[in-house]
Amino acid sequence: MTRVHDIAVVGGCVMMPVALRTAVCGAVAYLSAALCFATVAVGTAAAAQTFPQRPVRLIVPFPAGGGVDAVARVCAQKLAELLGEQVVIDNRAGSGGVIAAEIAAHSAPDGHTLFFGGSASHGVTPHLYRKLPYDAVRDFAPVTLIGATPYILVVHPAVAAPGARELINLARAQPGALNYSSAGNGSTTHLTTEMFKSMANINIVHVPYKGAVPALNDLLSGQVQVAFNPAVVVQQHVRSGRLRALAVTGLQRTRLMPELPTLAESVLPGFEASGWYGLLAPAGVSALIVARLHDAMTTGLADRDLQERFLVLGVDAIGASPAEFARYIRSELVKWGRVVRDSGARAD
Repeated sequence: MTRVHDIAVVGGCVMMPVALRTAVCGAVAYLSAALCFATVAVGTAAAAQTFPQRPVRLIVPFPAGGGVDAVARVCAQKLAELLGEQVVIDNRAGSGGVIAAEIAAHSAPDGHTLFFGGSASHGVTPHLYRKLPYDAVRDFAPVTLIGATPYILVVHPAVAAPGARELINLARAQPGALNYSSAGNGSTTHLTTEMFKSMANINIVHVPYKGAVPALNDLLSGQVQVAFNPAVVVQQHVRSGRLRALAVTGLQRTRLMPELPTLAESVLPGFEASGWYGLLAPAGVSALIVARLHDAMTTGLADRDLQERFLVLGVDAIGASPAEFARYIRSELVKWGRVVRDSGARAD
């Protein structure tokens, strides 16, 4: 213990033992750090309370007019209503979403730039490229899972398979005799079918196309026999009898075609593959701003009008906490990483 008479005044300056000097300096440093932290915390809280302070930019990794863009615009409109500020769509298509994800990841983490990510940017793409300019986990702050589009397993009517089990039995009896189409190497329809092949232990031949339209056209003409496509894409052709629907890839039946069983319930327990959408912010954004965005978006997802607009687009509204969404992203990265590795898929 230091006594009062241990402290001396030398040349007008207070002198004290080293131990006491160290303790005092440490206390001053601690108080300074605490004051600095408190100041930053107050400033962050104030910024979150006044957020947003200007229009919010929502970066969408696909072109205007496409399916993903349509879903993003529904979300942007609802967010703008609930945040009280304009939400501007910024379409940055190219490289399977890599360009858009890079821009979003390196934007200021103030909540005014958001990313409309999904199963491509945060599930498949990280495994298709040897090197990416962003990290799907480290560079983003998940806000909420927005919705998912399950795929429908369809066949040409000439295929003698009334259900998924019969299709699997047919493929096992005639290895390599059936072809399947996809929108291209590394596309979600390609990898969904590869997962189906692996879990069903069958051999059907991949025929990749440059886009979903030519892939569908050759399926309708019978040039290929099997495909996985979103319900909104094939629904009219199923109703007209030009295609036969066998099962849906989600864990739950889809509202668009509720009569269809899931692959998981009918023949392949645990099978699940969907094109999903989520709202993300650049890493480092305030947790308070994430909470503000989360509350606004999940409130919007509960709105009946939004759900009906989603249904027209073939999307099931979901919603999730930031922590739940983060866990979901990690699980999707693991799942699609395994499928990409086993299939040998690479970005064209």
